[in-house]
Amino acid sequence: MEALNALQNTYRVSALVIGDVMLDAYLIGQVNRISPEAPVPIVDVLQRDKRLGGAANVAKNLIALGAQVQVAAAIGKDAAGQEIQRLLQSHGIATNALIEVPNRPTTVKTRVISNGQQLLRVDEEQSSEIEGPWTEKLIAQCKAIMSTQRIDVVVFEDYDKGTLTPAVIDAISVLCRQQGIKTTADPKFRNFDCYRHVDLFKPNLKEMREGLGMAIHKEADASLAKAVQRMHERLEVSISMVTLSERGVCFYAPDKAQEFRRIPAFEREITDVSGAGDAVIAVASVLLALDVPIWQIAAVANLAGGLVCEKVGVVTVEIERLKSEWETHADAMATLMQSK
Repeated sequence: MEALNALQNTYRVSALVIGDVMLDAYLIGQVNRISPEAPVPIVDVLQRDKRLGGAANVAKNLIALGAQVQVAAAIGKDAAGQEIQRLLQSHGIATNALIEVPNRPTTVKTRVISNGQQLLRVDEEQSSEIEGPWTEKLIAQCKAIMSTQRIDVVVFEDYDKGTLTPAVIDAISVLCRQQGIKTTADPKFRNFDCYRHVDLFKPNLKEMREGLGMAIHKEADASLAKAVQRMHERLEVSISMVTLSERGVCFYAPDKAQEFRRIPAFEREITDVSGAGDAVIAVASVLLALDVPIWQIAAVANLAGGLVCEKVGVVTVEIERLKSEWETHADAMATLMQSK
């Protein structure tokens, strides 16, 4: 299916997002003076906001794209956990596989913003792996969903906060292969090597450097190609896709006749990069589920990541604007792919 047609059929996709959910809290105000106590700005708070973050924001992006979504994650038995459940449900995201873990705080990231700029972020979290009984409960909940409902793609959204243990990743990956369910992974460092055989593996450049433990020169495509190929062979995935910030995105899938390619980013007014990776993996997962050609998956996901960077805070991709952007750039992207 071509990308534009796929973007008009996203309602057909049913996704299960497994990973680290968070609550993004915002204190928004103005700075008019410096504190007499220390050389720091005083923010007069004018507005407070709470939004879904981490894996929950990926789920929210999938909903914004039109997909049907469920979330599996560990949260605390606290006010922040209840707020995440409320926000997920308000967006039509199923929460049957949210596991409340006693004595474990829900991850909260509080951002202080003034005049459209982030001044400070305060994190409240516990990042150790969830213990065995809760891991088993999470796996059981995911298996129940996958055995009773149609799931087209499972998204592993890993922020190194402890929900995605090796046992969870392995059990769900095996089940997905048995049932023919596609898998995508957005990794961090701790579990980098656990995502063997997934269909699409999407680290950013920093995560690939840390995961491989090698120097990678961002401006040199030859250096990028060497690293991506090494990562691809090590993890034996179907598609490797790496986001490169202002240099766009690169991908590699030799088993699908796709050599290493890099798609450049379009120039934009970058306001805030928070949540860009969430938009990329959401778009890539939906398009993968709809069997879109690999280069189009990478190109459209790249556009989505750029679009969310134009706004302050963690926001979701706007599907109508994404369609418009793709219609504008599709011919140029096709020419670029043919020229290499």
